[in-house]
Amino acid sequence: MTSSSPKMADFGMAKLLGRNFSRVVTTMRGTAGYLAPEWIAGVATPKVDVYSYGMVLLEIISGKRNSNASCSSGGDLDIYFPVHAARKLLEGDMRSLVDQRLHGDVNLDEAELACKVACWCIQDDDLDRPTMGQVVQILEGLVEIRMPPIPRLLQAMAGTSHSVCS
Repeated sequence: MTSSSPKMADFGMAKLLGRNFSRVVTTMRGTAGYLAPEWIAGVATPKVDVYSYGMVLLEIISGKRNSNASCSSGGDLDIYFPVHAARKLLEGDMRSLVDQRLHGDVNLDEAELACKVACWCIQDDDLDRPTMGQVVQILEGLVEIRMPPIPRLLQAMAGTSHSVCS
């Protein structure tokens, strides 16, 4: 497998630590841009993997990496792509979010569902995120999902200006 091939692993492994995990974590483990806010604060919850999954799902939908996919806001300010995606989802503009290399050959309802799931997965509070089991049920169409709010922490990091991504 080459280094450019996608690799997915470990989603759901954080639950093995549990909320009662008492060992002090002295070094950060994980990739910047995929770490849940509580993990950065040194708290391991069963939902830190859900956050990372949401970020990866946004990358799959858009074909863009979240770690370097900033968007021009019309000025010199860059907006973090996950915030842009959440805004476009709320506006109902999925066509501009899906990977342009698909040349429009995409089921926009499925893309919207996946984007909703991703945006719920990256909520600030781990209690607002679905479990991985719920994610599977939603993606299989067994459970309905409502429109997610834009994560407040990501919005604050990105600023409040409106973004334009191409």
